[in-house]
Parts: sequence; structure tokens; C-alpha cells
Amino acid sequence: MDALGAHRIPDPTTAGDFTRRFDREDIVTLMECINVARQRVWKEGRDEIFPEAMIDIDGTIASTYGECKEGMDISYKGIWGYVPLIISMANTKEVLYLVNRPGNVPSHAGAAEWIDRAIGLVKPHAVKVCLRGDMDFSLTENFDRWAKEVDFIWGMDARGCLIKRAEELTAQEWKVLERKPKYEVKTRERRKPENVKERIVIEREYKNIRLKSEHVGEFEYQPGKCNQSYRIVVVRKNLSVEKGERVLFDNIRYFFYITTRRDLTAAEVVALANGRCDQENVVDQVKNGVNMSS
Repeated sequence: MDALGAHRIPDPTTAGDFTRRFDREDIVTLMECINVARQRVWKEGRDEIFPEAMIDIDGTIASTYGECKEGMDISYKGIWGYVPLIISMANTKEVLYLVNRPGNVPSHAGAAEWIDRAIGLVKPHAVKVCLRGDMDFSLTENFDRWAKEVDFIWGMDARGCLIKRAEELTAQEWKVLERKPKYEVKTRERRKPENVKERIVIEREYKNIRLKSEHVGEFEYQPGKCNQSYRIVVVRKNLSVEKGERVLFDNIRYFFYITTRRDLTAAEVVALANGRCDQENVVDQVKNGVNMSS
């Protein structure tokens, strides 16, 4: 209330009636007003600009139990509600743009416009800008245009043509993917407790998929809607499909990332791409903390 200069908080029904009077243009104006203030904070609160700003993009399902909420729809998971687009900056965990959409639209719907807005917002305050997102946001028709201004790392669908290219890599072109530990042990290694879930899965002979090894490779690839080629980094996971104590068969799966980053090793590209998982904490706060997506 102090921040708003208010003497009391409105009744929920009064607040709901007030917010329903906002249309799309009003909400966009409100977000841009917040971003103007945010830019002042970035400028005055730091001695120097961000060396590299990481912009994360994702969509999420925000369910609703209401029956009369305008704009809601049913998602591919059978959940009624909305699919808000969330664009945040990993450096500060700030949500730059939140765009509400009906529950039946794909994650990438209308994303390019808001990614462009986020680039324009952040670029004056950073030496470099890098976009990150999963395969839903590999909007190849925008790659050449984005590459002129910023870097990016997007997930890519494991299409047949990419799998074929990965299978053509020689043994010398694959390197063991060594992932950094989640934390540094400063005293002594703690004894790990028994994995109860794992024991039950083995005892009852449920189907179990276990990771045996990971390798990383790379090659050049030019998407059909691009005029230039980009770097593809591929992770090959060797999985063991087991039932009880028996190994049924081995399974190979490929995960692809397309990027403009050539200053990093293939393993570093994978680590940077996986760093976007931290955005799930921002998404959780949006949905369940400050509840911005309601």
C-alpha cells in the first residue's frame, strides 16, 4: 500500500471489476511504463552495463476453474485456461513481458513481436544480448534478422534430416560430455541415502530408462527459411532400457541446439542452453507467487 500510496486494499470483487476495464492496449501501456522505470534502475543502480544479458522465453499453462472467463480455452493437455508467454531476463530474474493468450494456442504464437520488444528494451543496457528458448521458439524465419543484432541458442526438433547429419559424424567428432557438478563440496562428501524409488522400480520389474553416457558433437546447418548457416550442437544420449535387473535394449536419443555462439565450446553451449531451466523458478513465481498470470 505504501508503494501505491493507498490507504486500503480494494475488496476482491472491486479489484476484479476494475481490472476487467483494462483492454490489451492498456495492459501493454502498463508494462511499458514499468519498463521505463526498470531502465532507470538499470542505469542508476549499476556502475556499468550488463556484460551479457540473457533473455529467456517460454510459455506455460495457467489453469482456471471459472466457467465465464473471457478468452480461456482448452489446452492440448485438456486443461482449461490460458497459455501466457513469459519473457524474462536471467541476470535479474525480472519479467520483461507477460502476454496472455487462450489455452489452445501454441507456445510460439505471436512470440516474435515480443522478443523484438525485449531486444529493444535490453540492448541499450548490455554489451551483448543472447536469446534462449526451447524448440517451440525456433522461429527460423526470424533467425537472420535476429543474428544481426543479438546471439541466440534455441532448441531444435529432432527431425530426420538432423538425426541423419548426427549419425554421419565420425567417432573422432564426438566428445564425452562432461557436466559441471551442481555445487562444490567444501567439507567432505556426504553419504548418499538409499534411492527408495529406484529400489521399488527394480523389485517390481517396472520399465526403467537409465542414462549410461552422453556425447556432444556439432555441424553446420542452414534452415530452409534462412540465407545463412548456423552452428548445430547435438547431444547424443545413450540410454539403457531395463526391466528389473534385466537390460532389454540400448536406446540412442539426440537433442539439438542451434546457435550463433561460436566463442564457446560445444559443451559450454549445452550448459548455457540448459541454464534456461532456471526460468522455471520465475514462471513458478508468476503463477503461484505474485500470481501475475491469473
